[in-house]
Amino acid sequence: METRTLGTTGPTVSALGLGLMGMSDLYGAADEAESIATIHAALDAGITLLDTGDFYGMGHNEMLLREALRGRNRDNAVISVKFGSLRDVEGGWNGSDIRPVAIKNFLAYTLRRLGTDHVDIYRPSRLTPDVPVEEVVGTLAELVKAGHIRHIGLSEVSAETLRRAHAVHPITDLQIEYSLISRDPEAAILPTARELGVGITAYGVLSRGLISGHWTAQRETAGTDFRSHLPRFAGANLDRNLALVDALRAIAEARGVTVAQIAIAWVLARGENIVPLIGARRRDRLTEALGAAAITLTEADLAAIEAAVPAGAAAGARYAEAHMAHLDSERA
Repeated sequence: METRTLGTTGPTVSALGLGLMGMSDLYGAADEAESIATIHAALDAGITLLDTGDFYGMGHNEMLLREALRGRNRDNAVISVKFGSLRDVEGGWNGSDIRPVAIKNFLAYTLRRLGTDHVDIYRPSRLTPDVPVEEVVGTLAELVKAGHIRHIGLSEVSAETLRRAHAVHPITDLQIEYSLISRDPEAAILPTARELGVGITAYGVLSRGLISGHWTAQRETAGTDFRSHLPRFAGANLDRNLALVDALRAIAEARGVTVAQIAIAWVLARGENIVPLIGARRRDRLTEALGAAAITLTEADLAAIEAAVPAGAAAGARYAEAHMAHLDSERA
C-alpha cells in the first residue's frame, strides 16, 4: 500500500483509508463479525487510516473499532474521529453541540470507548452558527497541547472557514464529500486546501454505493438505510445517475477493471494531497476497492471518464434540502 501525508503537518497514512460508519449505522443492518474481519483485512493490506464518529451507532462504532484493534499495535492505526452530532434513543438526530465544554465531554467518552489515551485526528462533524470556528479550533488546540489528540481536522467547511480555522492552529485535513458526481469542492475548497497545506480525506467516493456498479433501479432500501431519503437515489434522478454509471462501466470494462475501481482510481488521481475513504463493510467489497490502488489512469482514460461523467451531470442534491442548509461547505 502506497502512502500519502495529510497536509504539511499531519501524519503519513495509507493512500486509501477505511470509513467505518456503515458497520454500525445508516446503511441498514451489518454483520459485526464480518465488520471486524473487514477491519482486520484492511490492516493486513496496509490500510492505516481508520475513520469513525462517536455518533455512529451512538458509540457502537468506536467500541467495534476497539474490539477490532484488540491484540494489535494501536500505534499502527491512525484513528480519525468525528464528534458533535446529537442522537436520541430511537437513533434520531438532534442537531450538533460543539461548545468547548461539550468537545471535552465527547472526547472523554471517545477515549474510554476506544480504549486509548489519544485520538490521532479529531474533528467536528458539522459547524454551528452559535460557536465560531476559531473557538472550536482553539479548544482542540488545547487538547493537542495536553496530548489527548494529535491533530485537528475539519469536516464539510467552506474555503473561507478553512482559512479562519487554519489561522488559529494548523489543520491537518479536511473531510469532504468528493467523487465523480460530487465535484463542487473543486471550485474553491480544494485549491484553498492545497494553498494552505491541508490534506483532503474524501468520503463518498462511490456516492454511498450509487456509482459502485452494484446499485440497481430495482434495489430496495430498508427503513434504517438513509439512502432512501437521498435525492440522488429517488425516481427519475436515480435513472439518470445509473445511466452515468453505465457510461462509466464501458470505460472500466475496456480497462479490465470494475466500475468501483475506476471511480476510486479517479479520486486517487486528483492529487497527492487527497486520501479516499473506502466505505466497505465486507471483505469482498474491500478487496475490490483495494484493486483501485494498482490502477494508473492515463490522460486518455481521464478524458474518457470526464466525457462519460461530466462535472455537474449528477441528478439531485447529495442530501435532502434541510440537511444541505446546515452544511458550511455549501455556503462557499
